[in-house]
Amino acid sequence: MAQAGPLLSALAALLAATAAGGDAPPGKIAVVGAGIGGSAVAHFLQQHFGPRVQIDVYEKGTVGGRLATISVNKQHYESGAASFHSLSLHMQDFVKLLGLRHRREVVGRSAIFGGEHFVLEETDWYLLNLLRLWWRYGISFLRLQMWVEEVMEKFMRIYKYQAHGYAFSGVEELLYSLGESAFVNMTQRSVAESLLQVGVTQRFIDDVVSAVLRASYGQSAAMPAFAGAMALAGAQGSLWSVEGGNKLVCSGLLKLTKANVIHATVTSVTLHSTEGRALYQVGYENEMGSGSDFYDIVVIATPLHLDSSSSNFTFEGFNPPIADVQGSFQPTVVSLVHGYLNSSYFGFPDPKLFPFANILTTDFPNFFCTLDNICPVNISASFRRKQPQEAAVWRVQSPKPLFRTQLKTLFRSYYSVQTAEWQAHPLYGSRTTLPRFTLHDQLFYLNALEWAASSVEAMAVAAKNVALLAYNRWYRDLDKIDQRDLMHKVKTEL
Repeated sequence: MAQAGPLLSALAALLAATAAGGDAPPGKIAVVGAGIGGSAVAHFLQQHFGPRVQIDVYEKGTVGGRLATISVNKQHYESGAASFHSLSLHMQDFVKLLGLRHRREVVGRSAIFGGEHFVLEETDWYLLNLLRLWWRYGISFLRLQMWVEEVMEKFMRIYKYQAHGYAFSGVEELLYSLGESAFVNMTQRSVAESLLQVGVTQRFIDDVVSAVLRASYGQSAAMPAFAGAMALAGAQGSLWSVEGGNKLVCSGLLKLTKANVIHATVTSVTLHSTEGRALYQVGYENEMGSGSDFYDIVVIATPLHLDSSSSNFTFEGFNPPIADVQGSFQPTVVSLVHGYLNSSYFGFPDPKLFPFANILTTDFPNFFCTLDNICPVNISASFRRKQPQEAAVWRVQSPKPLFRTQLKTLFRSYYSVQTAEWQAHPLYGSRTTLPRFTLHDQLFYLNALEWAASSVEAMAVAAKNVALLAYNRWYRDLDKIDQRDLMHKVKTEL
């Protein structure tokens, strides 16, 4: 396939920009992936570089990535990330910007199942819940809360740094700026170890902390403390979701940005050396065959599995070669089951008396992580949650697809089962170092932040960081990159 024409014209444009004084904005930017990371970075890049820059977003699947819905009986239900924490400031901003609305919360009681019986049951009375926690676990829940709040208070500094235009080329640099070596160390030691050190009991970790981490990551309290703290923060406080489906944020941002969405699988990124700036050739395949295009900036906003034999993604022409983007991902299977819950399995022979809408699990039983009686993404004013004896739509999260026998364990009978399988989160412990956002001069890996903490808001934070990084590197504003003691700097700037 002859590429001389596009390459020569791209070089000509680059030389013209250099002759014009070197501060011309980039002509074309490629974003690989149209999940929340890719959609948000397209928005932030346009915000910084201006509306004239062309942004091509490559997506092999559907827009939204891990924000997705499944249709059951003509109603749509969340099959990906279901809700966001009230402190998800970027997501809050996107919803306001796009004129979307928060979905009305239909409350339901939660419980933690230990394989034979419930180890903790929520009641409708807040004080009684606190009394039960205290009676069973002492002040462990208060110690946990203080630990999480301390981590979150420091993490929230990132929004102030980003508002002042500061960016970080690696995950370690970003974490150090927020919590110094304590945050970096939290990526190397376990949740259990960190909590035991602050006086949380092993029993509380086994019963409650493990259940939250299984619900969030499908992993245990042996996972790193920093990612665990983010998950535990998400389990506290008020949660919200988007009326009509969370994936509307992704499609809305791409539409607002007027991004050119290309439905294709990216297969390679090739570096072409030019005088002054790098030029990147993105190779892709779609139903029409294979093709490629040239870009000034490339952002990879999808997990890279370069260690996988099934990966057909290559980096070419880079010296030294790009090979440090490795690590395995934790698969999560979401099954939406329309049927009648087998409440007897949970110790309630009479289904009318079953009071819980959300069931988390400890490490036993290990065939499912959570079971939720879920509401559709569009909730009318008259909507009510199904009674326990009625057929309802339940969302089952499990590490592997459920066998028929396992479905029969959880449900007396069912009308339909629909599944979605995600490479949901990094398998923590499968890589020893924290990756970098900067892979080359203007080639960035947005999903690097997942290796510290994996959530929708974390991807939005990473998107803002990468957009600022690209902008600061393009205009060589190095004082805005990887600065130490930012708290002092930001205070003096105010």
